[in-house]
Amino acid sequence: MSNDTQVVIVGAGPVGCVVALILARAGVAVRLLEAEPKLVQDMRGSTFHPPTLDMLDELGITPKLIEQGRVTPTFQYRDLDDGLIAEFDLTLLKDDTAHPYRLQCEQFKLTRVIAEMLAAYPHVELLFDARVVAITQTDSQTVVEYDTPSGPENIACKYLVGCDGSRSTVRKSQNFGFPGFTYDEHFVTVSVSEDISQIVPGMDDVSYISHPTEWCALIHVPQSWRFLFPVQAEISHQDSLAEGYLQQRMKRIAAYGADYSITHRTIYSVNQRVAETYRRGRVLLAGDAAHVNNPLGGMGMNGGIHDGINVAEKLVAVLNEGASDDLLDKYDRQRRPIAIEFVQTQSIRNKEMIEEADPAVRRQRQDDLRAVAGDRQRSIEMLLQTSMINAVRQSRSIE
Repeated sequence: MSNDTQVVIVGAGPVGCVVALILARAGVAVRLLEAEPKLVQDMRGSTFHPPTLDMLDELGITPKLIEQGRVTPTFQYRDLDDGLIAEFDLTLLKDDTAHPYRLQCEQFKLTRVIAEMLAAYPHVELLFDARVVAITQTDSQTVVEYDTPSGPENIACKYLVGCDGSRSTVRKSQNFGFPGFTYDEHFVTVSVSEDISQIVPGMDDVSYISHPTEWCALIHVPQSWRFLFPVQAEISHQDSLAEGYLQQRMKRIAAYGADYSITHRTIYSVNQRVAETYRRGRVLLAGDAAHVNNPLGGMGMNGGIHDGINVAEKLVAVLNEGASDDLLDKYDRQRRPIAIEFVQTQSIRNKEMIEEADPAVRRQRQDDLRAVAGDRQRSIEMLLQTSMINAVRQSRSIE
């Protein structure tokens, strides 16, 4: 059993990689365990909000992402039947952030950038095909057992951070409660190579299109446009991903005289859940292992990265600077309420707004959006909320 590793991180997604890099830069010995044989090319997360770009900039990451992403200063609210409702400009936040825009960049590009950076640190091990099977902890250490192609391994560490996604083995192994609910419908994501802004003139790179049953989030990432829309639970996964069905749904959003060239399609269930605590002894949770939400607004990956930065900085203080172990309870105090009071609340509100069925309520919400867009100060206040700047500020203010 290896005893020189200080922190084990489970999951080499965006959150796990960020935690590993911060610890590596501080000289902390890290082992990063990934169950898959290589970095996963997961494209669901693709929006980096301003405060996330600010944080990643301090780690030397943001310029590398900008090279591979699409800077998007504006976004639109539209209605499937009524067209453009309102447009908002993040450059209004230039006094609040060094990056007053969204960066549309698939999340796997972040993990690739960090993996290359981690290679420069000899005290960091990134292991693939390492599937965690058991975790035990005492007052002085945590022991992680994991399977590899060459047989079972185990490692002792001071702390373990579970960044292994919504089905987290770490969370389940330590009996963290994960209350919440699952939406009845499924979400489908389809990427196409056509330029939607040429098909629908004026369509912004980020557009939220409301409708009671056929709402859509339309996102322009490098090399493709991505449709995200709901599919009722009674439609099978096979039928939901069938060519004819997808073409019909996409043409309803953006009428096109030919078939779209589909480059990627996927379907998944969506939950709204938050772990009952982010810390149990020497085991901590971050990212989707700690909280999951619907993707409208792009808050899941960003909130997870904010978790990762927060917990990594506190681990550095405990391991390198002699801070009390109680500091890790502050991580729970600072991040869990944000997931409940901000990310969950905002993402649920986003979904309710985009799928509102009552015509009178829909019209009122459209009028409200137009009024906010027409008022500079109200626009700034809304953007501080939707960009997650307020969430970060609130988190940092908690003692």
